[in-house]
Amino acid sequence: MRTTTAIEELDLYVWEGKADIVERVARCMASLDVEVIRADDIAISPQRIDARASIAVVSVSVIDTGALVLRDWQATHGMPVIWVGAAPRDNDPASYPSEYSHILPLDFTCAELRGLVSKLVVQLRAHSAQTAGSDVLVAESESMRALLREVDTFADCETTVLVHGETGTGKERIAELLHRKNNRYGTGPFVAVNCGAIPDGLFESLFFGHAKGSFTGAAVAHKGYFEQADGGTLFLDEIGDLPLYQQVKLLRVLEDGTVTRIGSSTPLKVDFRLVAASNRHLPQYVKDGNFRADLYYRLAVIELSVPSLEERGAVDKIALFKAFVATVVGEERLEALPELPYWLADSVAAMRFPGNVRELRNLAERVGVTVRQMGSWDATRLRRLLASSGGAQPVAAEPAAPIVDRSKWDMAERGRLLSALDANGWRRKDTAQFLGISRKVLWEKIRKYQIFDEEPATGESE
Repeated sequence: MRTTTAIEELDLYVWEGKADIVERVARCMASLDVEVIRADDIAISPQRIDARASIAVVSVSVIDTGALVLRDWQATHGMPVIWVGAAPRDNDPASYPSEYSHILPLDFTCAELRGLVSKLVVQLRAHSAQTAGSDVLVAESESMRALLREVDTFADCETTVLVHGETGTGKERIAELLHRKNNRYGTGPFVAVNCGAIPDGLFESLFFGHAKGSFTGAAVAHKGYFEQADGGTLFLDEIGDLPLYQQVKLLRVLEDGTVTRIGSSTPLKVDFRLVAASNRHLPQYVKDGNFRADLYYRLAVIELSVPSLEERGAVDKIALFKAFVATVVGEERLEALPELPYWLADSVAAMRFPGNVRELRNLAERVGVTVRQMGSWDATRLRRLLASSGGAQPVAAEPAAPIVDRSKWDMAERGRLLSALDANGWRRKDTAQFLGISRKVLWEKIRKYQIFDEEPATGESE
């Protein structure tokens, strides 16, 4: 069945409340590789959620008990929610929070449940594939290695960290590393907030939360970002975009460690580590009166600077480009192709990327899609694609080798490389294993000796 092949290695967390649905869900999923977990009274491990696809099945009766606020929980754990209730299957906000459209009747059939779960699993896998490239972390350059050493040094501190860097350099990735490597807060939630995207008038509700009935439409209580990050890390990106009046409120929470929801008079203790990031020069913002000096000093206990792609140099550009292309093409398909052509790697290394890693990833995805669909490194198409990119340098019509003094080459080693490549069908991975060297070393030798794809092992063209 299509359903059984789509649903595999899945956790279903079931909040049954008064509905008594755990056993029915378990029976419906008995023939599949699915673990059904009664979640009303358990704590969920973030590490388990990271390792397996996860979906929540929740009875609407849970809302009435106040035992669970699904919007907050879903935002923290990042899994879709299927609501189960006796009401008609529509999106009535009185019964279901408006952001959820996955609804089953209380008398759902196994076919209905499996069909909806299968649909959500497909969506989860598609989303995972799309975001896989964002997990690539390359540190071949000395500037990035130095940064990661700094991360290792300060990750296990409890103090606030301020991360500097241009747009698109990967500041959130550094914040995530600081979070994961922290013994105290690393097992808690990682809550990322873009301060530049906070709508006017919603700062208090989003950050501090609100009590049930505190205003029209507040059908349930809501935890703000401060509460959501309790026991974990709160990452505030582009913190320089916060208006001054919001900066004051943030500073108060950092100093007092308490928040009070809108519509409530009860202060709540919160304990989280704050990591902030900005692409702006905050000391100058302080001088200009656009950023509070006391907040800046509270944030900048530890400062880390993420280098731009130009500062990282050609070695990181090429390594990142190859990694991003691999996520689009797929490792198996990529292994069946010749190695990344030297002219393409050199072209990428010569390009400037004002948008840094984010812009490089966009180019790599375009190249990856072309390679995947054509089944080859189509030089004509790829040169045209690079030439149309904003930061591309002119690409020669044919791979032209620079003028070099070949008398300095070890021609015997060049001949051995050609023979090894020919014997292994010009597959770089197999050739590297055959020679007992890494693929990186092989690639450097190929570039050093200017070996062109499919060059005959018996010929030497001057």
